[in-house]
Amino acid sequence: MFTTGRTVHVARKQWHLAWDHSIPPIAHIASGATVDFDCLDASCGQIGPDATVATLHALDFSQVDQVNGPIYVEGAEPGDTLEVEFVDFQPADWGWTAVIPGFGLLADEFTEPALKIWQLSAGWAEFAAGIRIPLEPFCGEVGLAPGVVGPLSTIPPYRHGGNLDTKHLTRGAKLYLPVEVAGALYSMGDGHAAQGDGEVCGTAIETPMRASVRLTVYKDRPVAEPQFRTAGPLAQRTNTAAYHATDGIGPDIREAARQAVRHMINHLQREYDLSAAEAYMLCSVAVDLKLCEVVDLPNYVVGAFLPLRDVPSRHVAGGGGGGGERQAAVLVAVAHDFVGKQQIHSLRSSPRQTA
Repeated sequence: MFTTGRTVHVARKQWHLAWDHSIPPIAHIASGATVDFDCLDASCGQIGPDATVATLHALDFSQVDQVNGPIYVEGAEPGDTLEVEFVDFQPADWGWTAVIPGFGLLADEFTEPALKIWQLSAGWAEFAAGIRIPLEPFCGEVGLAPGVVGPLSTIPPYRHGGNLDTKHLTRGAKLYLPVEVAGALYSMGDGHAAQGDGEVCGTAIETPMRASVRLTVYKDRPVAEPQFRTAGPLAQRTNTAAYHATDGIGPDIREAARQAVRHMINHLQREYDLSAAEAYMLCSVAVDLKLCEVVDLPNYVVGAFLPLRDVPSRHVAGGGGGGGERQAAVLVAVAHDFVGKQQIHSLRSSPRQTA
């Protein structure tokens, strides 16, 4: 093991499948050093550019959402804060979005799998004719080892980071994480080329990712849970025109969010002649969930916001649009006999690390 102030390179094969401080670090670095990561997609390479729905049948869910690392940062001690500066992200030229039974905000309603393979080119991903998603790459998994003994699944987020899936952690942003163990033990993965706030179907535009980060220890900036500073205005490539939004209202925030997404799916089906699965996946990569009202109890308001800059409106809201020709064939296949509806995080029982 060595300590360096120069850039350290983490290879694709250097990943692990749990947040666990017993996993030995692959490198030691000085505070302020830069680390380059070469990460597989969230399926750990099981889904490729030629995948079909049949590929989903064969997925080993115990191997998904791997993270690369961990990296030991010299001087980091419990109670400190690790600043993660996102220096660069370079996605592959392809990606995928899937509806996976048993996973997602509307998992009980979308019980059949669906898969969309994207071609990523010149900063864009085309969903269908007239619907183009701007790429704003980031990594969904960013975190440190926990202080607790034993492995924690990489599927949920935690106070020390993890599966944050925060679309605003793009190039130039800075994330601040509480250190719980000596060396912090930083890992990252789960490359996303684009994502809506909420990632409602459970997947974004998943893609292999090359990422560079600068890791710096601070002794005088304590944080209890993750905090971050964006590189500039939010969603700069998208937030340039009007939005169409659907509200969900009720006494339970999660159910209000589900209702907002249901309304948006219905809108997309009516407005753009999409299937329900297509609309659900488009919500996951382009629609932003927002808390619109949280004080006028007993009800909350959750909004689902569709950027019309990327998904131009064809009809007046509430008007027709029930029929018409499909704008373009979307590469989505749906199977009818998929089994295995257990929650993904229940399928991982112990930490694993590759050489």
